[in-house]
Parts: sequence; C-alpha cells; structure tokens
Amino acid sequence: MKYLFTSESVTEGHPDKVCDQISDSILDAILSQDPEARVACETLASTGLVVISGEITTSAQVNYSEIARKTIAEIGYTDPSLGFSSETCSVLVALNKQSPDISQGVTESLEIRSGNSNDELANSIGAGDQGLMFGYACNETPELMPLPIAIAHRLALKLSEIRKTGQLEYLRPDAKTQVTVEYDDKGKPVRLDTILISTQHSENAKLEQIQTDLKLLVIEPVLERYSLNIDSQTKIIINPSGRFVIGGPHGDAGLTGRKIIVDTYGGYARHGGGAFSGKDPTKVDRSAAYAARYIAKNIVAAGLAKQCEIQISYAIGMAHPVSVSVFTQGTGILPDEELAKLVNEHFDLRPWSIIQKFDLRNLPKKNNGTFYRKLASYGHFGRIDIEIPWENTSEANTLKEKALKVHSLAH
Repeated sequence: MKYLFTSESVTEGHPDKVCDQISDSILDAILSQDPEARVACETLASTGLVVISGEITTSAQVNYSEIARKTIAEIGYTDPSLGFSSETCSVLVALNKQSPDISQGVTESLEIRSGNSNDELANSIGAGDQGLMFGYACNETPELMPLPIAIAHRLALKLSEIRKTGQLEYLRPDAKTQVTVEYDDKGKPVRLDTILISTQHSENAKLEQIQTDLKLLVIEPVLERYSLNIDSQTKIIINPSGRFVIGGPHGDAGLTGRKIIVDTYGGYARHGGGAFSGKDPTKVDRSAAYAARYIAKNIVAAGLAKQCEIQISYAIGMAHPVSVSVFTQGTGILPDEELAKLVNEHFDLRPWSIIQKFDLRNLPKKNNGTFYRKLASYGHFGRIDIEIPWENTSEANTLKEKALKVHSLAH
C-alpha cells in the first residue's frame, strides 16, 4: 500500500529560527572564551523587541545586546520598515546563574560520590537533566537522512542563498518549505507528490514572477542532487495565500526551541522533546542527541540496517545512561537487542565522553567563534554545507566487523 509523508523546513528569517540563532550566537561567544561555561539561553522575539533570558554561569565577558543585534543584521533584518530590525528593536536581558542543585548534579555524578567508579574523570560529569533523546538514519539519501526533510532543508537553504546574493531582490528573510514524498508498499520513496514554498517578499513583487523564479532558481537546482524529480502529477505550490509581506518576528512572535522537528528528522523519527539551541554540551538534550545520530548513521553506513533509530535516556547527576535502545523496524542484519549490545560495548555515552569525542566545548573557538549558530538553521543533522563531527561515519567499518562476527557465531 502506497502512502505519503511530509516534512517542512524554515529559513533563518523565520521568527523561531531568529531566536534559535541568537541563543546559539550567545553560546558560541561564551564557549569561545570559557569552554566550561554552563549556558541555557532562551530568546523571545516580537515586533520591535528581543528578550534574552535563562541561566548562564560563566567567566566570559560578552555583550548580549550586541550579539543579538549582530545576529539579526546577518539574518537580513536591517530595514525598519519590516517592523523588526537590528538597529531599532529593543533588547532586554534577564539572566540568572545556573541552579546550584543542577550544577551539583552535573559536576559530581552519583557514581563518583558513591566511590564505585573506575573512571573518575568520565564519571565526574553527570547528565544535566533527566530525559530521553533519539537519533535516526536511513538510506534514502546520500546524507542518510529521510528524503522529505532533506529536500525541504535544501530548498530553504537555497532560497536564503539567492536572497543574500541579491539575485532576487524582492525576497525577504522569512520563508517555509514543505515536501511530500510518495512511498511504495516496501517503504521506498518513489515520487515527489508536492513541493510547497511560502516566502516573504517585498510589497511590489508579483506572485506570477515569484512562482516562475522559484521553480527555476530554487526547486530545479536542489532536485539535481536527489533521485526523484518532478513528474506530470507533482504539485508545486508557491505562496498559496497570494501575499506574504509581513513576516519574521513582526508577523509572529518567535521562541527558542519551537522548531525541534525541523531541527531533527522532520517528524520521520521520534523526538524526545528537548530542544538544542542555547544549551551548552553538558545538556544531554543536545549532546546525547548528537551522539545518537552518530551511532544510527554509522550503523546504516555499515550496512547493518536500512534504517536505525537510537534511544538514550539519562537521570540527572548520573553519568551512565539509564537505557540505550535500538530500533531498525526489521531491517537489521541482527536483532535489535543484539545491535543494542553492540552499541553499549562500542560507544561510551557518558556526557563527558560525548563532549570529548566531538570536542563540543571547543568547536566555536576552532571555527572562528561561530559553530552552533550555523546549526540553528537548516538542521543539526545531514548537513552538506558545513563540517559536523557527529556526521562522520568513522565507526562504520569497525561496527560491520563486530556485527559480522556476532552474525557468524549465531549461525
């Protein structure tokens, strides 16, 4: 039985993404000076207003208002007539230090307090909160991401690139893309059913011109990367409301962490509920989700499954995960429980170990002060435009060798 699946993406000018980028720009600035800082930065944006709140404990000296304005300007909101601009908006800062109860849980885990640890360094950092995280990969695209979200992200990114180069002067920063893919009864993508783009534009832009331009300059170039293309039945919908002039934080209020499905797998895989942006690496909402994606991607890259979903759960103050699970929907060459054993044996999922594996605290400094801000738009996974450590498949060969040994012993 055939079925349809839809995913969406948004550009960096979307109000929620403006907030994500401000929060992650602040994180970048702080970690560049103080890699061990504790950061949980939340941003709200509305007409003429930005509010920065949360809990930050750091020795870094940063100008929060200046970072917010610089980020807003780089996104493209520099014209006061848009109702929201870097120069004219008010920026309110209301920050506290991290709760001492949470801090204690992070810096001194239960294992080391009870004296049962053989690895005091790794056990010295417990999870910053309880929670569950998911990672996913599948073989639908070269980047091992679900096809609908992969195309939606590439469309949004291409739209922003064209706007920033001035190729289409009427484009404005806020936009959304949406892609519907048809799957056959075996779960294989077979055709593009619908491509939808809604983009903010200038007052004088004509709908017919926008539709023509976006088909030629956005949709066609993006689809060259993927195996599916437009057919005679594919629906292409561009600015269906007919007008999209008022956008960004002037059109809708924005909040950090409100686009968690866009940030991950477009609804194709499960989500633990925790947002990423504005959080330092001790927050397992972020770091463990990156690790889970890394594991899932390496399992698929190794040919051990056509699709793989990893779940990891933690308790606050405890370094070792409470649980690690693997779900391959019957596509694995080993049973899921055997793959889970392999994951537990091969990957160290203590927060400190994840931080060290991907060098999460030092990535901003290594990338000229900007790393997490780049992730705050167009997805944290499957990126083809920037280098991300949890996207490499360096463990695939080792996993394959170990799995084949288990498989041969079982037979």
